[in-house]
Amino acid sequence: MPVKARILLGLFLVAAALMAVYTALTAKDASLHLKLQHSFRSAQVSVWIDNDLAFSGKITGAAKKKFGLIPTDAQQGSLSQIIPVRSGQHNVRVRIEPEDAVMQEDSTSGNFVHNAERDLAVSARHNGISLSWQGTSSAPAESASTFAWLSRYTASLFLTIAGSIISALAGYAIRELPGRFRPSPDSAPKA
Repeated sequence: MPVKARILLGLFLVAAALMAVYTALTAKDASLHLKLQHSFRSAQVSVWIDNDLAFSGKITGAAKKKFGLIPTDAQQGSLSQIIPVRSGQHNVRVRIEPEDAVMQEDSTSGNFVHNAERDLAVSARHNGISLSWQGTSSAPAESASTFAWLSRYTASLFLTIAGSIISALAGYAIRELPGRFRPSPDSAPKA
């Protein structure tokens, strides 16, 4: 195998390894369980994790019944949604845009542990919205917060390096391959 082909194969394997590391570092290995209770006839709900839209959907409510039998003017509804996230410290922002009231928005931060689920209870009423973590404490672990910051930038660095290698390989192929397909002067027919 020619030396240039070995170098090309080696660079391709390095680029593939960097892409694998990037995928592993950005895998969503934890989950957020959103538990929403609301008092709206219809509304649009949006959830952002670190300013990236993670969930968007429409929610509806039904007429609330007094004593379980008598319908009232009040509405009530709920939503339970599992949202995959990366482990580490994240800011979670929830926005409710009801058709019959003003838009409401609130945010909180929490630490997500590898292969674990965090429950976020959201109560949205006409007079406001409130978010609260259920279960374990939401106090961030300093080492996990540092690792989340480091992994975010490491993944970007690996992606940049892999992109540079792929770009260099493409440039090399564009420059060298046409010469490989041209007939050499030795193979010219003799008259």
